[in-house]
Amino acid sequence: MSLPKSAFSTSNLVLLAFTYLFYFGQFGVLIPYLGVFLDGRGFSSTEIGELFALITLARIAGPNLLAAIADKTGQPLKCLQFGSLLTFSTFCLAFVVDGFWALTISFAIMMMFWTAILPQIEVLALNCVHAHAGRYSRVRLWGSIGYILFTVFTGMMIDRFTSETPIIIGAFVLFSLYITTLFLKEPPKDNSYNQVTDSIWKKINSPIFYGFLLSAVLLQVSFGPYYGFFALYTRDLGYSGQTTGWLIALGVAAEVYIFLQAGKLIDRWGVKWILFLSMALTALRWYLLAVVAQHAVVLIASQLLHAFSFGLAHSASMHFIHHYFGKKHQGQGQAIYASLAFGIGGAAGNYGAGLFWDQGQGAELAFTLAAIFAACSAITLLAIPTKKM
Repeated sequence: MSLPKSAFSTSNLVLLAFTYLFYFGQFGVLIPYLGVFLDGRGFSSTEIGELFALITLARIAGPNLLAAIADKTGQPLKCLQFGSLLTFSTFCLAFVVDGFWALTISFAIMMMFWTAILPQIEVLALNCVHAHAGRYSRVRLWGSIGYILFTVFTGMMIDRFTSETPIIIGAFVLFSLYITTLFLKEPPKDNSYNQVTDSIWKKINSPIFYGFLLSAVLLQVSFGPYYGFFALYTRDLGYSGQTTGWLIALGVAAEVYIFLQAGKLIDRWGVKWILFLSMALTALRWYLLAVVAQHAVVLIASQLLHAFSFGLAHSASMHFIHHYFGKKHQGQGQAIYASLAFGIGGAAGNYGAGLFWDQGQGAELAFTLAAIFAACSAITLLAIPTKKM
C-alpha cells in the first residue's frame, strides 16, 4: 500500500481502517479478559469491580483535555499520534508493577490517554469521509473486525498459556496503533473553521443534548456486568476461554453487519428511533443473560443483540454529535460524550457490578439491574422531540 497523498485518498481511508482495527482490537484484548488477568493476580470480584470503576473514571479528564487542545489548534492528528505513544508507554507499566493500587494507577493513566485519542480518531474519520454515515460505517467496521480477531486470538492464547497473556498481546496492539497513526493524513482546515465564534456551552446547555447524554450514561451503566465479568461468567457456566472468545466475536460480527446497514437505517428512521430501538433491545439482552444464560442458544442470541447495543447505537450517536456540534466544536463534543457516558456511566456500572457480583453468586441480580438501566435509557429518549434528533 502506497502512502496516502491526501486525507481523502483510498490509502488514507485504509490506514484509518487499520487505526480502528488496532484501537478496538485493544478493547478485544482488555475488556473481556482484564478480569481474567486480575483474577490470575489474586484479585477478588469486589476488587476487580473497584479497579474497573477507578480506571474508568480516568476516562473523564483525558478526552476533554486532548479535545480542547485539538479543537484550539485544529490539529487532531498530532494529538492522536502523541496520545497513542503515551498510551503504549503507560500500558507497559503493567509488566513491572503489581498490587491493587499500583495496577489501578498504571491502568488509570493508560486509560486516560487511551480514551483521549478516540474522539480524535472519530473526528479525523468523519472529516475524511465528509460525515457520510455510510462511508463512515464502512471504515469504522474495521474496529469491530479488530475486536473479533484479537478477542478470539487472546482467548486461545489464555487457554494455551497463562492469565498474563492479555498484557503481552495488548502491548503489541498498542505499539501497532502508534506506528499506524504516523502515516495518516488529515484534511486541511477550511475558512469556516476559524469563523465560528459561538461558545460550545450554547450547544451543551440544551435539553436535547442533556436528554441524549443521560440516555448514553444510563446505557453505559448497564454495560457494567458485561464488560467486567462476562468472561468470568461464561467460565463459571463451564465454557472455555476459546469459546468465550468466539461468543464475543459473534457479537462483534453482528456489529460489523449492522455497521454496513447503519447509514441507510439512520437516513430512514432518524437518530432518535434508532437509538430507542437499540436501548430497548439492550434491555432484553441483559435480561436474557440474567435468567437463562445457561442455555447456549440464549448466549448466542444475546451476543447477536450486540449489533444494536453497540453497533447501531454507536453509529447513531456519532452521526448526532458530528452534526449537532459542527466542525469547530466536534472534538470537544465527542470528548464530552466519551468522558461522561463512558467515564461516569462506565465507572458507575463497573463499580455496581463489582458490588453485586459476589464471586458469581450475584450474576442474575447484576444483569437484571443492567436490564433496568438499559430500559430507562430507552425511556429517556422518548422525552426528546423527534424533529430535534
